[in-house]
Amino acid sequence: MSVELDNELLNVFLIEARELLESLGEQLVDLEASPNDTELLNAVFRAFHTVKGGAGFLGLNPMVELCHRGEDLLNEARNGTIVLNAAFMDALLESLDLLNDMMRAADGGVPIEPAPRSLLDRLLIPGRAVSAAPVALAVPVSSPVAAPSAPKAYDPIEDEFEAMLDAARTDRAPAPASSATINDDEFEALLDSLYGTGAPGADSAAVSASAPTPAPVVAAAPLPSNNDAISDDEFEALLDSLHGTAAPGAVGGAAPVVASTPALAVVPVAAPAPPAVAPPAVKAAPAAAGEKRAASAADTTVRVDTHRLDSLVDAAGELVLVRNRLTSLAPRGGNDPMERAIGELERVAEDLQNAVLRMRMQPVGKLFSRFPRIIRDLARQLGKEIELVTEGEETDIDRTVVEALADPLVHLLRNAVDHGIEMPDVRAAEGKSRLGTVRLAAGQYGDRIVITVTDDGKGMDPEVLRRKAVEKGLMDAEQAARLDERECYEIVFRPGFSTASTVSDISGRGVGMDVVKTKIVELGGTLSIDSRVGHGSTVRLSVPLTLAIMRVLMVRVGHRLLSLPLSNVTEVFELVPGQIQELDGRIVASHRQRALPLADLGHWAGVSGKGGHVVVVQIGHQTLGCLVDEVLGREDVMAKPLGPFLKDVPGVAGATITGDGRISLVLDLSGLADDSGQVLPSLRMAV
Repeated sequence: MSVELDNELLNVFLIEARELLESLGEQLVDLEASPNDTELLNAVFRAFHTVKGGAGFLGLNPMVELCHRGEDLLNEARNGTIVLNAAFMDALLESLDLLNDMMRAADGGVPIEPAPRSLLDRLLIPGRAVSAAPVALAVPVSSPVAAPSAPKAYDPIEDEFEAMLDAARTDRAPAPASSATINDDEFEALLDSLYGTGAPGADSAAVSASAPTPAPVVAAAPLPSNNDAISDDEFEALLDSLHGTAAPGAVGGAAPVVASTPALAVVPVAAPAPPAVAPPAVKAAPAAAGEKRAASAADTTVRVDTHRLDSLVDAAGELVLVRNRLTSLAPRGGNDPMERAIGELERVAEDLQNAVLRMRMQPVGKLFSRFPRIIRDLARQLGKEIELVTEGEETDIDRTVVEALADPLVHLLRNAVDHGIEMPDVRAAEGKSRLGTVRLAAGQYGDRIVITVTDDGKGMDPEVLRRKAVEKGLMDAEQAARLDERECYEIVFRPGFSTASTVSDISGRGVGMDVVKTKIVELGGTLSIDSRVGHGSTVRLSVPLTLAIMRVLMVRVGHRLLSLPLSNVTEVFELVPGQIQELDGRIVASHRQRALPLADLGHWAGVSGKGGHVVVVQIGHQTLGCLVDEVLGREDVMAKPLGPFLKDVPGVAGATITGDGRISLVLDLSGLADDSGQVLPSLRMAV
């Protein structure tokens, strides 16, 4: 086999194995809560079984050994011999982590280290002998040409495969010539099952040089004559009759282990081969009356490299810019053919843009599936009883946003577990359930995705937050006393702030929530907190549905064009004389019987403007008015990041090209709000 094909097989295995292991973490946590859930137990068993089969085919022996040991443990649970307790679940979860590490090593071309013996021993039932692990059949990179005089090596897999086919053909009713062979799907499933269940290995020490012992022939039960192909249940029963359901047979001619064998014994590889004894035929499970196996559905998905998707999104974004340019150049009014053609192009470009963006969407449940394991481990470490409830897993979100939200959500969940949920005894004393609840929910609202993290713990006390802020030197007592309740909650996002009295490896260093806010702001999102003392807290974060194409409100200050994210804009109004006032050292506008803080975008952009219009934007709990000279309208733009010299300028998220070919800065409204204290003094002089 060529090196290219070998690498291709490895890449396919790693992709499919990662998908299995991503869901396996959540399944194991659910299995710990419901150890008698047969369907869930079978799903976990199949995941270990499938990964073991692929690893064995590629010769990844450490992965085979680890999966085989976990498979044995799960099979005992399936047979009702044991019940998976917390110790077994800890070992299985550690095995999952180690399998991920092994796959990363295989992907990077690094030799895979064997699993620690201590972990393998923890996967073994006390007092029970371990079953013989299968010998992985590595796929050779290149096959040397054998000498003409060399005899053909004995291959027990091939003999076993041929014997099984002969038995199936003999006992089946006559079938048309066109169905005398198995199809590709059945052949692939057969190979996976043979390698995955640990077929007799190809170890040269296990095969006698003088007279190899033939593989046992299994008599298959007669198959229904009214079916052109064996059913899935019949196929599985046939494989079970060959290998047994728990462990593979011993190499060297020993009889395979039958499913009803209660104990698993270690069979030495070099032991003398006893006479082969054919096991009793296993009766195939009958299919439902009149039910025929449905034909396998055609593949409706294709794996595409993410770089290709990103290139396609970039091309769609450039098309949007060209569309905007043509729209600005098209004549208005009349029945001009050019105007109609540009209108049609605009419709097609919008459809293409939406289709391309949907290609990068993925359910947020893929992100949520990582967190049950985190909550479970933290709860055990802290001695708390916590349940994680997820909602809205089917909500679609851009792939890049999903990846960027992983770390912020981990911080929020850790804070909810450590700071929010009380100890079980404390909760019981307060009349609450000993089991605390952390709720993680997602939903789409327009072109925004809103994710909330809610706990039913002790909540946040504004007085405690004020006192801690003064103790840590973030503000003086007079400033803290003027903070309202919502502003007190915003203190937790300041660098260095923490309410923990002691520093641990979970929290207390004051480097969590400020990192969350920084990351969400980089995504063009907002953060807000609601809390009630004794009832719990809710952290609400809102992020764009996609980062590829933004809908903005184009404005002008002086001769510069600026773009404000439309998702943050609430309204636009024109200033009238006497509407601007000074309040508490800040310049505000009297609007809707409230004092609206103003930011002079002209001074911020380094130009002089009249500031006759105000664009009202909402940033979390804060409302801010931006003074502009002219409001030009809405546009869909593709924001490009700035270079390294300008990336840290506060208030700037990127740049785009307008319909008339000019450059417009895309503003970061959260950064602008934080910097508004430096912007506003110039407004006082202008007024």
